[in-house]
Amino acid sequence: MTPRREASLRGAVCHSLEPYKLERFLERRRASRQFPLELSLVENLAEILRRANGFVPSESGSILLDDPSAKQTDRQSNKLTFIVAFGEKSELLVGRAIPAASSIAGHVYLSGEVYTTAEASNDPFFFRDVDAHTKYQTQSLIAVPVRIEHEVCGVLELINRKNRSVFSDQDKNLLEVFASYISISIQNVLDGRQAQEIAKRDNLTGLYNDRYLHVAIADQVRLCQESGDDLATLFLDLDFFKRVNDSHGHLAGSQVLREVGRILRRRTAAVGGVAARYGGDEFVLILPGQDLSSAIDVAEEVRAEILATTFCDQPGEIQQEPLHLRGLTCSVGIATIRAHVPEDLSFEDAKSTLLRLADTAMYVAKETGRNRTAVAGQPIRRRPLQTLAG
Repeated sequence: MTPRREASLRGAVCHSLEPYKLERFLERRRASRQFPLELSLVENLAEILRRANGFVPSESGSILLDDPSAKQTDRQSNKLTFIVAFGEKSELLVGRAIPAASSIAGHVYLSGEVYTTAEASNDPFFFRDVDAHTKYQTQSLIAVPVRIEHEVCGVLELINRKNRSVFSDQDKNLLEVFASYISISIQNVLDGRQAQEIAKRDNLTGLYNDRYLHVAIADQVRLCQESGDDLATLFLDLDFFKRVNDSHGHLAGSQVLREVGRILRRRTAAVGGVAARYGGDEFVLILPGQDLSSAIDVAEEVRAEILATTFCDQPGEIQQEPLHLRGLTCSVGIATIRAHVPEDLSFEDAKSTLLRLADTAMYVAKETGRNRTAVAGQPIRRRPLQTLAG
């Protein structure tokens, strides 16, 4: 059964998804999974539902949202998931998804219009599977669209109006207000997370900045110490990068750094890693779960791709005149938790040692000829480029 939270609802219990379960429904506007969901959002949605029920007394009610990670271009193919619910059998609803193409909530989601019915069982849009699953009887129902910015992302529903057989126009107007409160609550979370994400990013490359790098390394070292998995850190520095600035100007240099950032982001994403700009033309890659051999493969693939890339080949966001720069190389240093960090080191010492050893190895690669990979405490490594993948 899906884990869920419970909150008081003046005589009833409001059930909701656990915060970590709610995460995927907030992956909107490039919101990052790195940030934990504020616990207050769950309570806030439950409170909005409680207040809506206070003004429009009903036997049960719910908030449904679409799933951005599974959203289709054809909105009729989407599903709506019960995020928060109260009333009889509501514990059976939370986490359950219903089709947008064949339900009253889906009709509201697709049309963007409020919908009411006095006899749900006879309504052409009514989705009977929910009542069949919960052994509950829906009679009257009102559903109001929930929007983020200008797009409908979900629905607020109340079921079986108390003290009367139908929902009135006044009920409709009140619930539209509460639907807007839901929108504001979700929007506030997204705005806060977006601001945090921007603060973690390097403006030029879009990679993480050096401040977040230290946070990420600390988190990954802790996780690896707890799980026993390996963790690789790669320190990368572009070779003779000053020549690009001196020969073609700083705009060209900035464009090259941005394009290098794209390469690093793609390569690290393929193995679930994190890429950061350490400063200038220095970069750090954090590769959780990668042992020394795998880390060398990643380093050599990155080195080969940078060497093979023609930078500023097209008009860019910064350097608008194509320059067709070829032959850029990099030097890479590698260290891993299992191969290079003593097991008896404290968490803080392990974190700093890992980064220092990778940095030192990178300087070894520089001092022994550049355009190569060096492993902490070992001779330099440079694999034949024709054997590299990608």
